[in-house]
Amino acid sequence: MSIDTHCSLPVIGQPHTRFAVNKIICIGRNYAEHAREMGHDPQREPPFFFFKPQSALTESDTDFISPWFSQNVHHEVELVIALGQSGYQVSAADAPALVAGFGVGLDMTCRDVQQQAKQQGRPWELAKGFDGSAPCSALQLGGYEELQKMGQLSLTRNGNLVQQGDWREMVWPVAELIAEVSRFVRLRAGDLIFTGTPAGVGPVVPGDRLVANLEGLGECLRVNVVAG
Repeated sequence: MSIDTHCSLPVIGQPHTRFAVNKIICIGRNYAEHAREMGHDPQREPPFFFFKPQSALTESDTDFISPWFSQNVHHEVELVIALGQSGYQVSAADAPALVAGFGVGLDMTCRDVQQQAKQQGRPWELAKGFDGSAPCSALQLGGYEELQKMGQLSLTRNGNLVQQGDWREMVWPVAELIAEVSRFVRLRAGDLIFTGTPAGVGPVVPGDRLVANLEGLGECLRVNVVAG
């Protein structure tokens, strides 16, 4: 059976291989400075997470179609962890064994829609889970030890640096994050975890070009913003 390319990602260095994607799990407020810029207390507390549908996933070098229903779409660059094994209520010591690869993603967010929903006490899935809201780079296959060789995460908008952060400074490190999520969700091979964004989130408009970089992988995610 062939893989549906809409639910998979390319693999770096393996042009005929694709990584089949299952769930897309996104972590909120996992960098202290980003928590502050969003008006929240950055103290370490249990992480919260949400899901994006598979229709949110797009690849590098494809257009991001800005949704017509939002006037304030923000970029949020994130380290993405790809899981290669299942796990439920795993320990932080055992969590690294689930890592099968990694890459860089964008959690595109309709900030105005999100804020309005919060004010009305309503769910804000539409602000995060619209079609095309999860651009993601090709994945570098490799375990937790390979991930340790990677450096800082960064994003440029039209050539100007707008976000930068060391993923090792996440409030919840990768192993603990996987373990915490697995307390509530049965993780499966093919799951992607968007691990949270550093400070510097901001708006995009049609005509913008976003380029994400992970030291060790280089400029691995390129997105052009177009009008919806």
